[in-house]
Amino acid sequence: MVDLFDKYRDIAGRHAQMMAATGGRDAVGLPMERMLSPTRAIIAGRETILAGTNNYMGITFDADCIEAGKQALEDFGTGTTGSRIANGTYSIHRELEDELARFLNRKHCIAFTTGYQANLGMIAGLAGPNDTVFLDADSHSSIYDGCTLSGARLVRFRHNDAEDLDRRLTRLANSGEERGGRLVVLEGIYSMLGDRAPLEEFVEVKRRHGFALMVDEAHSFGVLGENGRGLQEEAGLESEVDFVVGTFSKSVGAIGGFGAGDHPMFDVIRYASRPYMFTASSSPSSVATATAAVRKLRAEPERRARLRRNSARLHQGFSELGLELGCAVPSPVIAVRGPDEPSTIAMWHALLQAGVYVNIALPPGTPGKVCLLRCSVSAAHTDEDIDRIIALFREVVAEPRLAAADA
Repeated sequence: MVDLFDKYRDIAGRHAQMMAATGGRDAVGLPMERMLSPTRAIIAGRETILAGTNNYMGITFDADCIEAGKQALEDFGTGTTGSRIANGTYSIHRELEDELARFLNRKHCIAFTTGYQANLGMIAGLAGPNDTVFLDADSHSSIYDGCTLSGARLVRFRHNDAEDLDRRLTRLANSGEERGGRLVVLEGIYSMLGDRAPLEEFVEVKRRHGFALMVDEAHSFGVLGENGRGLQEEAGLESEVDFVVGTFSKSVGAIGGFGAGDHPMFDVIRYASRPYMFTASSSPSSVATATAAVRKLRAEPERRARLRRNSARLHQGFSELGLELGCAVPSPVIAVRGPDEPSTIAMWHALLQAGVYVNIALPPGTPGKVCLLRCSVSAAHTDEDIDRIIALFREVVAEPRLAAADA
């Protein structure tokens, strides 16, 4: 009999090589021994700058959010012990959904237990076996998994290529095989490279072909747009976007996710979506913390302004070093391409030893099989933090590569 783990031998071998190259530090599961602030932690016994946590608004240590979570623990207990359709809907879940709907200027909102489940729940709730879901090739795994769970026909189009989507829609329409509805899924900011969807180009395709458009604003919610409603607001195209998905684990600094829209039958998703129906609902403290954070995003636009300045400062600094970046336009996600897997792992380790933590992203989890040192900027970073990160990338990444090129 074949050992069930035989199929993982390659993965296990790569992980063992990574551990050997980093002196036993797990680059894909590094423990943070103690959190000091939104931008500082004790890692391997020393204070380290955090430049890879997606804590875009630096809101995880906000006193009002922490107090809201404490109060919810006292008022509602540690957990809900059930799904939303059983015993897991508390008044604070509805309060959070109402707050999000107001923030997004949408009629309806559903909160999910995680951001991953938000994509599963929305896609599998909207699309069925007779429908077709068109998705960008660089979509997050939760979007792919949502398509699989839905049973819908899956059609991928080239990353950020509206013309390719147009061709594939035309091909399907001419095939005579189309029976159900169409759902197109985009992301506001793509998580690995930090680039944005050219939303206006995709909306033009929507006007020609007709489909329901869903935008995952996981990395752009709270970040883009005057009010933080994401790429759809920044592009002035909110009325063209039918459904919005997001997570609480980035700008909101908590855990959970949401789907929102204006369709009069939107709430049917609660009774048609397995990831909503068969999962325990979010804990009271998480829900209350998220609600307080969303109110902060509305009341404190200066956090977005600070994040934009910090992102531009880091992007410019890396560009001046000659580093190959994931995108030309600054965003809170700034990814530096590594030359190959062993070198990228070595650079990640050297950065950590020098006092800065970034994400390492390797194939198959990256677009185009690239190796990345992925930074995420926070509104809580100081100018000195940003300059220190740039200085360490000069020492660890830029100068060694220049020396190797000259050799």
